[in-house]
Amino acid sequence: MTSLQVAICQAAPIPLDFAGGIEKATRLAREAIEGGAQFVAFGETFLGGYPLWLDEAPGAGLWDHPGTKALHAIMLEQAIVPNDERLLPLQELSDESGACISIGAHERVRQSLYNNQLLFRPGGAPLDHRKLVPTHGERLIWMRGDGSTLGVHQAEWGNAGNLICWEHWMPLARAAMHNLGETLHVAAWPTVREEYALASRHYAMEGRCFVLAAGLVQHHDDLFDGLERVGGNDDALALFNAIGGEQLNRGGSMIIAPDAGVIAQAGGGEEILHAELDLSMIGQGLASLDTDGHYSRPDVFELNVDIRAKDGVNWNAGHEA
Repeated sequence: MTSLQVAICQAAPIPLDFAGGIEKATRLAREAIEGGAQFVAFGETFLGGYPLWLDEAPGAGLWDHPGTKALHAIMLEQAIVPNDERLLPLQELSDESGACISIGAHERVRQSLYNNQLLFRPGGAPLDHRKLVPTHGERLIWMRGDGSTLGVHQAEWGNAGNLICWEHWMPLARAAMHNLGETLHVAAWPTVREEYALASRHYAMEGRCFVLAAGLVQHHDDLFDGLERVGGNDDALALFNAIGGEQLNRGGSMIIAPDAGVIAQAGGGEEILHAELDLSMIGQGLASLDTDGHYSRPDVFELNVDIRAKDGVNWNAGHEA
């Protein structure tokens, strides 16, 4: 294949409400695929919505905050779980169309939440990528991922992988992904603001790959709608009322070439951003820069990546008390 049709669904999540989110995501992904897309990307935690209150609500990070606790309980209840049958509409869409779909979600494993960017691919189980380091206030919600979810999907047109938000400022995470030889990379963000656009363009240039920098759109009123959908809560409502401003996530999604050039860019509203990628640009760019090859200096630098799952508990049937 010499070209690939891609799309970013820049849209507003339905906060907290997984059922509503999966319906909207499936509808938008189908629209993008019917428009020609062979690969579709959504932004960070589209399923469940980005936890905006951590940044926008005064006091949300204080110990024992009633609103934060109420929202955490709702998120645990609503979150997807491994092998969740509620995700079948996206898997079935991928299977029937042959397209890949990358989408962010809150995932529950035992009693903890993870920020997971799922990659649905035809004929196979979704590829997980759990965020390695939740940033700042996000640590109140999400557990840290491990190396077992650093990977790529191998398609006929090349390899595709995901990183989430500030992972794009983790040099060793970038080096590990570059070693996997991505043709296409999804950079999932809540909003693709200026510095996030710079990180995404740098990743494309450094990795000699195409990047889909996918952002969200979110308005203050959406939070109240999502809370009402899941049954409401007075403490959570009070926390949402403390948030100022109207538009809280402002889109800005972009599709980026391996030379860091911007192929297509979205505005601040809901839209599906399409582009056709010329895959020959990757080989042309590698002539001057291959950070995993002739620019890597393995005689000076070495990277070891531990891809073992770190569950924290090992049940040994042969152990004697």
